[in-house]
Amino acid sequence: MQNVTIWSEEFGAETDAPILLIMGSMSQAILWPDEFVGRLTAGGRRVIRYDHRDTGMSGTVDFAAHPYTWNDIKDDVYRVMDAHGLDSAHLVCHSAGGLLGQYVAVERPERVRSLTVIGSSPLGGREGEVIMRALMGQPQPEDSLPEPEPAFVDFYRALIAGPPPEGRRATIDGMIAEQRLLHGDELPFDEDAARRLQERIYDRARDLSAVANHRLAAMAKPDFEPEGVLHRVKAPTLVIEGSCEPAKPGHSAIIAERVPGARLMIIEGMGHTLPPEVHEELAAAVLAHTAGR
Repeated sequence: MQNVTIWSEEFGAETDAPILLIMGSMSQAILWPDEFVGRLTAGGRRVIRYDHRDTGMSGTVDFAAHPYTWNDIKDDVYRVMDAHGLDSAHLVCHSAGGLLGQYVAVERPERVRSLTVIGSSPLGGREGEVIMRALMGQPQPEDSLPEPEPAFVDFYRALIAGPPPEGRRATIDGMIAEQRLLHGDELPFDEDAARRLQERIYDRARDLSAVANHRLAAMAKPDFEPEGVLHRVKAPTLVIEGSCEPAKPGHSAIIAERVPGARLMIIEGMGHTLPPEVHEELAAAVLAHTAGR
């Protein structure tokens, strides 16, 4: 296991049932909104969130000298749990964090009290390959996951084709544009709040460019996602998707089909972000799912 510093913080009483929040690829802990975290702690949960390696205030890695894979990023989940003295926890995961949570639930079921997966894809579904084929305009195999919405594809094609932004303002403007796309079209988009969030993300990062190492990690070992294992998940599982999901539409239903006893929940208006309008419904669902365990 590599020696890299992982930044984390916790809220609530140590005697309360622990929830570990696992954010998606290239994403900082603070994308778990403070208000959502507050609702969980008010509901009697001890909540922990952390920055993945190469994001936010966690350590950055010289990838050329010390390459790592998504298995290492998955093992960081155990490191955070151990550092907080947790033999087990409720895992609440977003996007690619859901892949990590699913893998942990398969690999170390005794450490997972319950699993909540939000806006994610099924482990073994090769979501990265599906997205890349969509961006390249290549046909999808018949058994592939549903591909992203056209607006998602158009946005990232233009992003890849265009020059990288220069300077703090231009970089933050680009981050806001990406947040707007992922937010979806149904709920109002608060650009002022988005700017405050993206400024915070920009300013607290040790090295904002280091997040690209997550892509290199996926390329370093593309077989991170074992196939045909979700039937081995023993943890009670709640799978949540927004009705306006632009990146992974319909993927949640596939997770729910493959995990024994899993329950699927659709949140109206939600895209691939966690805006204030959904905090109450989302927190209530997580609190109910984690109650008594």
